[in-house]
Amino acid sequence: MKMIEKVARLANLSEKIKVGGGPARIEKQHKSGKLTARERIDFLLDDQSFFEIDLFMGEDNMEALKNPGEGVVTGYGTIDGRVVYLFAQDFTVTGGTLSKHHASKICKVMDMALKVGAPFIGLNDSGGARIQEGVESLNGYGRIFSRNIKASGVIPQISAIMGPCAGGAVYSPALTDFIFMVDKSSQMFITGPQVVKAVMGEEISAEALGGAQSHSEKSGVCHFMTTNDRECLETIRKLLSYLPSSNREDPPVTDPVEPPGNPGELVNILPDNPMVGYDVRDIIRLIVDGGEFFEVQPNFARNLVVGFSRLDGRPVGVVANQPSYMAGCLDINASDKLARFVRLCDCFNIPLITFMDVPGYLPGSNQEFGGIIRHGAKVLFAYTEAMVPKLTVILRKGYGGAYIAMCGNGMGADAMYAWPTAEIAVMGPEGAANIIYKKEIESAENPAQMAVQKSAEYRDKFSNPYIAAARGFIDSVIDPRDTRKYLINTLRTLKNKKENRPDKRHGNIPL
Repeated sequence: MKMIEKVARLANLSEKIKVGGGPARIEKQHKSGKLTARERIDFLLDDQSFFEIDLFMGEDNMEALKNPGEGVVTGYGTIDGRVVYLFAQDFTVTGGTLSKHHASKICKVMDMALKVGAPFIGLNDSGGARIQEGVESLNGYGRIFSRNIKASGVIPQISAIMGPCAGGAVYSPALTDFIFMVDKSSQMFITGPQVVKAVMGEEISAEALGGAQSHSEKSGVCHFMTTNDRECLETIRKLLSYLPSSNREDPPVTDPVEPPGNPGELVNILPDNPMVGYDVRDIIRLIVDGGEFFEVQPNFARNLVVGFSRLDGRPVGVVANQPSYMAGCLDINASDKLARFVRLCDCFNIPLITFMDVPGYLPGSNQEFGGIIRHGAKVLFAYTEAMVPKLTVILRKGYGGAYIAMCGNGMGADAMYAWPTAEIAVMGPEGAANIIYKKEIESAENPAQMAVQKSAEYRDKFSNPYIAAARGFIDSVIDPRDTRKYLINTLRTLKNKKENRPDKRHGNIPL
């Protein structure tokens, strides 16, 4: 056979594999509102930047092509000019099920991503393990999991669930840094509805059990819920703009952009009544570059807000209590959300900005029996362990143990600033007054009025920020309108921050 004939055969075989399961299955994929694996890759990456790896793996008989591409497309390309490695499972080929060769293709690009220090992205759309292969497919999952763990904290790992993801398959995404889900077309669960019904007698749909909304709002497994494939892929591109390619680099820097609006608005956001809530995101957007706040897990544990912004062109991780929901109390879910995000930022050299307005931990037997002590300890561990620059701004309340947990004094904050509205105390003025002035309140002609008076007295004398400033527990009480200036200047001085820590394998975080 002449070279030109061999080249023509190569082109023919390549085209057959790239068609996947064929036009009928591709059409079925489109009718269900989903893109194909290759369409997803083309939409995610920069134009014409994709280079495929292992196109022919798994096929002993190239003419038969039983499982084109082994149900997965792997390779590398660029996003905004930066190299990323990725796989996209092809549901049109044997339901995207994982075989030995399927796993080998994924493992190879994971190894390459770790070797060169580039983000790794998995586009999941699979029926699970290929049953015909038995233990071979199970071993394939184990090989992928071990690589997820080795890469953790070294390169960003992002999982997009763009179809079914069940059984052992869910653990690879769970081991990555971020999980995206597409509403109404993606599901994640260990055991599906049929097993749940057979074992537990509970009838539940796949969507209710493991859909994007359930994992976005209830379990917290999903970090970003999107409406369709394209929005999902666009959001992944945006997320990567805040992250470095690996822990060996600093996050990408852009030109600084002043926030929109008038900084003077910052003095009008906090209600005069300290018992009234407000949306802390209104404060964040008046301080950060361009007013842009890229929120992570916005639907889960809404009493706490976390996400990415920029200050002076540099990415920062933002953590803030949300007084408009549950008064901004810390609870089990908020603690997990906070600790996970802090550790993520520390992995990838992203400074942390904490906006504090916390009245305490959520009380109740449900919280105590659920292990709020253990979960709350994760927050203390994460903040103290983090070695990136840590800046805290106390907006209003900083009470008790929750004050310490929100990167308060003693937790290693590099700088602490307080607005004039800050209240720093062991407990709220109302509770403190009822203890300190108990006899006076009980013996008063009008106990309720006396309680209000003594609460105000306590607030003025003991819980104002100047007491903490006088004792050196905060660096300064600042005008809210100067917050951005203080944060930027402090971050500049901390750019080359280094800390020495005791030698150890790793800490034992209270999981």
